[in-house]
Amino acid sequence: MMSTIKADGQEIEISNPDKLMFADDGITKARLVEYYRKISEYILPHVENRPMMLHRYPDGIDGKDFYQKQVPDYFPDWIDTIKVRVKTEGKDEQELVNCNSQATLAYCANQASITPHVWLSTEKNLDRPDKMIYDLDPPEGDFEIVRKCARDLRELFDELELVAFLQTTGSAGVHVVLPLDGELDFNKVRKFAADVANLLAEREPDLYTVETLKAKRKKRLFLDYLRNAYGQTAVAPYSLRARKRAPVATPLDWDEIGSKDLTPQSYTLANIFRRLGNKEDPWKDFHKHANSLEKARDRLDNLM
Repeated sequence: MMSTIKADGQEIEISNPDKLMFADDGITKARLVEYYRKISEYILPHVENRPMMLHRYPDGIDGKDFYQKQVPDYFPDWIDTIKVRVKTEGKDEQELVNCNSQATLAYCANQASITPHVWLSTEKNLDRPDKMIYDLDPPEGDFEIVRKCARDLRELFDELELVAFLQTTGSAGVHVVLPLDGELDFNKVRKFAADVANLLAEREPDLYTVETLKAKRKKRLFLDYLRNAYGQTAVAPYSLRARKRAPVATPLDWDEIGSKDLTPQSYTLANIFRRLGNKEDPWKDFHKHANSLEKARDRLDNLM
């Protein structure tokens, strides 16, 4: 059985629209596609003109999954792509999806791609990121330390006169993300991110660590800055996650991190549009707050 939808002037055939993608929750592929059509105005500013990796679940979240970078030959010509250089897989270049339209979001969802993962840089200059990210996951499921760490990071960025944003991951923790002006390459951004993490770990050595080996963390939260590198990806805001109840990676206002009711999976396909109907998107002006790490470098050196 197939059905057809229209988006951006394109007709997209939805294969197996009744296939259960989230079996325990009764969420079908048709509903998955409709979610991404409906959320497109919120998600597109954060994925367009960025190379995107698809995380596909052909048999739903209980089946086997795989990541897909290279655009398959059967994708339609109207889907834009971005060429990126690679050092593996015997290729010099790959073409990744440029998800710059509602139609592309819908088409990828029909390919059973539940979660879009995008680069931290754009097609304009793939070597210079316009985002810096920290992935904060709780050690041993302790979300309280994630709350504290997110606030501590923000206070440190306030000292550096930098603007940071916050989102749940829809999985285990939160992301703290800084929009950047794109003036520095990945090596310099990663060094800045590492120095911030080291400084915070020095301030709170019993709570936080930059130790990459789990055995050496001793129940401390790992300040994960490692995604800040060429070719690394992060879950896009408002992406669904392949977990029960279909949680959504959800942008937050900073005061929300203090709510005892908040969990990384508080917002789901079932309630995200109610939230957006009652509250302005906290990341609406994300790209208007591009930070200069060059200006903040001296301040960080002084603190260190």
